This record gives sequence, structure tokens and C-alpha cells, in this order.
Amino acid sequence: MDFQDKVAVVTGGAGGIGKTIAEEFSKHGANVCIIDQKPNPYFVGDLSEEQVLIRFVKQVISDFGRVDYLVNNALPITKGIDTCTYQEFEYALKVGVTAPFYLSKLFLPHFSAGASIVNISSSRDRMSQPNTESYTAAKGGISALTHALSVSLAGKVRVNSISPGWIDTSFRQYAGPDALQHPVRRVGNPLDIANMVLFLCSEQAGFITGENICIDGGMTKQMIYHDDYGWKLEG
Repeated sequence: MDFQDKVAVVTGGAGGIGKTIAEEFSKHGANVCIIDQKPNPYFVGDLSEEQVLIRFVKQVISDFGRVDYLVNNALPITKGIDTCTYQEFEYALKVGVTAPFYLSKLFLPHFSAGASIVNISSSRDRMSQPNTESYTAAKGGISALTHALSVSLAGKVRVNSISPGWIDTSFRQYAGPDALQHPVRRVGNPLDIANMVLFLCSEQAGFITGENICIDGGMTKQMIYHDDYGWKLEG
């Protein structure tokens, strides 16, 4: 995949999955524009603030004049109904749903021909653990936003999303039950996601839009019942 001189915007690109996505774009020749609250070489700012988004878009367009790829990756907070305040829940939605929508809107006049948006959701858009409502709601929202945008931007920009499962951002390799519970027999790493992002942005994926691709080692496809196939419920 050749991304020479393409312009890739990656939100939350200073760490974790976003950092790997940014690095892979850079390795393949792209100009990468990161926005993150953490220190990074391009733009430091809070994605929950409208004026920050406006300033960021102005800087990208001033520097490059266009955008080829927008990757909405920034991480919303994870808090549950037990402790999450109104303000915290609102913040999670601003980072996880509002910012991706508004960046798509602001960049719309500047997307190049063949442009692509990739939204990073989560397998939690379809399954949950207790007290994860702020994160889960944001990830469910961005999955739905994906297919809505793909229809609204038909013929202009392809829009897809990825729902990662367990991704260890430190690239730690696991053994035992942590690995074996996955049908692929390992825990994921950020390259599993970055590779799909680059594919979805490439011409090879030119007939794909409005899709959500779950990358979780098969975890959401495996049926689990107590005392069946070696599974035991304890506690």
C-alpha cells in the first residue's frame, strides 16, 4: 500500500493504538497530523472543545490544503452508572461521537477524491461488562455514526469502522487462559488494528463503505455455556 504524500489525520495518535496507526501511515509515506491531549509533534488539544477542533482543522488545511484519511481514534473515558457524573458522561460522548462527527463536517470541503474515514469503535458496541456505560455508549454511537455518514457522504468519502476486542497496547504476549480463550489463541496488538485501518484507506478497499469490522480474535463469535466444552462459571 502506497500512501506517499497522502495526508492522514489521526485523533488520539500520541499513544496506544492511535500511535501505531500514525507510525504505520508514516512508514508508508503519509504526512500524519495528530491531535491529542498528550504531547505530540503536531497538535495538542482537547477533542471535547469545539474551538480546539476548529483550530486543528485550520492548521491541517493551512499546512497541507487537503485531507485524504481521517481516523477517529481518540479514547473516551470509561465510567459506569455507579459513579459516572452527568459531566463525565457528556465528556465521553463529546470525545467519542461529537468530535468524529464535527471533524468529518469541518473537513468535508477539503477531502480529496478517494478519501476515507475510519472510526475506531470497540467490541463493546455489542457487548458489555458492568459499569462501563460512558465508554460503551460512545462506542455504540460511533458505530451508528459510521453507517449514517457512509450514506450522507456517498460518492465523496468512504466511511467504515473497526471494533477492536482485547488489544494490548504494550505488545505484551500472553500465554495460558488469556490467550487460549480467543479462538485465534492470542491477545491482539495495535498492529492488528493499524493494518486494517491502512487497508480500509487503500484503493484495495474501494468497494467497502458503511461497514463495521470486528477484530477481536473471534471472541464475540464464540458461544459460552456453563459446563459445556470445558467452560465453568465460578463465583
